[in-house]
Parts: sequence; C-alpha cells; structure tokens
Amino acid sequence: MSCGDPHETDCSEVLDHLYEFLDSEVPAVDRDKFQHHFEECSPCLEKYGLEQAVKKLVKRCCGHDDVPADLRAKVLGRLDLIRSGQPIPERDVTVAETPVTTQES
Repeated sequence: MSCGDPHETDCSEVLDHLYEFLDSEVPAVDRDKFQHHFEECSPCLEKYGLEQAVKKLVKRCCGHDDVPADLRAKVLGRLDLIRSGQPIPERDVTVAETPVTTQES
C-alpha cells in the first residue's frame, strides 16, 4: 500500500513493521519515524487505526481466557522459527499422527 506521495519513510516499511509498532517493540528512533509518517500519511494512519481497534477488540473479548500450555509452546516455537529465518513446516510436526485403524466384523 502506498498513498503515492513521497515520504521520508516509505509506506511499505511502516506497514511491514506495523504490528511491532502497535506492540511497542520497535526502537525509539523507528517509533518516532513511524509516528511522523502516520501524521503525514492518512492511508497508513487509517490502517494503523484499524489494526489498533482490532487489537483492542481481541484483548477485550479474549483477554480473560487462559491459553493452554501446549498452544503457547507451539506459538512460541513458531515465533522462534520465524525469527531465526528457518522454514516453517506446513503442518504441526510436534503432534504425532495416530494411525487410522479399521474395525473388522
């Protein structure tokens, strides 16, 4: 997405790091740079506002549920793979498949 106007920080860079920005996981220098971009780019500001609203809604609706330990471990494992640049398997390799048995009459 791009608004077509030239910016000091490109729209694609801002949107690539939008979730990190929302979670306050970007360095302060990038945070200031992105904040300035939102002030001058209404399409990116709109996307930011939408994602912020979704995040608040999810927190309000699902924030009280306990996360099962195995799900948490799987998500954290996937995040580790992503951060390390390793390929992500298409299916969960941590769960052993149970063989299908047929019942004879």
